[in-house]
Amino acid sequence: MNMLYDSDSFVVVHMEPHAGDIDVQMQDGVGLVARPKDATPAAHPALERHGFEIVDKRSGKEVYLDGSWAELFQQQIAAWRAQTPTQEEVEDTLERYAELAQNPVVMH
Repeated sequence: MNMLYDSDSFVVVHMEPHAGDIDVQMQDGVGLVARPKDATPAAHPALERHGFEIVDKRSGKEVYLDGSWAELFQQQIAAWRAQTPTQEEVEDTLERYAELAQNPVVMH
C-alpha cells in the first residue's frame, strides 16, 4: 500500500497486489507489470490485482477503483508524471472520481 496523494480534501492510496511478494513496475509508462520477488508462497491473503482507494475527506466517503477503472486512473497518473499538474488540476480530477464514492470511511 502506497500513499500517492494527501491534501486537505483527498487521500489517494495505491493498493498493490501481493504486497511484499510481487514487485509492481511501470511498463512503457502506462501499464503495470507484476513480477515475483521470490518463489516462496505468501503466508497471508493478497490482492489479485492492483487498485486505488480515493477518500473524499469532506464527505467522509471513499471509492475503490480496480479493473478498468484502475487502469484509467493509472493512465491519469502517468500523464501527471509526464506533465506536472497544478494542485487544482489534481483536485478537479479527484473530485470527478469522488462522485462515484458511496462507501463511508470506517476505521478498523
